[in-house]
Amino acid sequence: MPVKQGDKVKVEYEGTLEDGSVFDSTENHGEPLEFEIGSGQIIEGFEESIKGMEEGEEKQFQLQPSEAYGEPRDDLTRDVPKEQVPDDQEITPGMMLLVTLPDESQIPAEVLEVTEEKVTLDLNHPLAGKVLNFKVKIDEIDESGSDEETESQS
Repeated sequence: MPVKQGDKVKVEYEGTLEDGSVFDSTENHGEPLEFEIGSGQIIEGFEESIKGMEEGEEKQFQLQPSEAYGEPRDDLTRDVPKEQVPDDQEITPGMMLLVTLPDESQIPAEVLEVTEEKVTLDLNHPLAGKVLNFKVKIDEIDESGSDEETESQS
């Protein structure tokens, strides 16, 4: 049965940038990526590209920024008073920091500039504005997760 909305899938993938450098892969994680189609856990373009694939099928596809992490937004560059940035290490331009948002979630931010008073952070996703290339293989399709529901009741 082909992958459709609501299915739980396990996929192996490798994601590369236009220069061929690998930005992520299941090999790095040591296990397939598991998620539910339509749950919002994965970028929409990735989900749309694997819908209709069969178990064991392999495919390559390319996502434009609009289908992935969008274009970088100027309004996601922020100046933070230097005293609010942890000083357990020297902060330098180009390094990545984890920033905690008001809802307690954390996102990566790149340090753009450091002065005596402030640190300028780029809160855009590191892959914003990038064209992403994927090689994927569907390892398993669990239709609408129905098996798990019966297992948890036993």
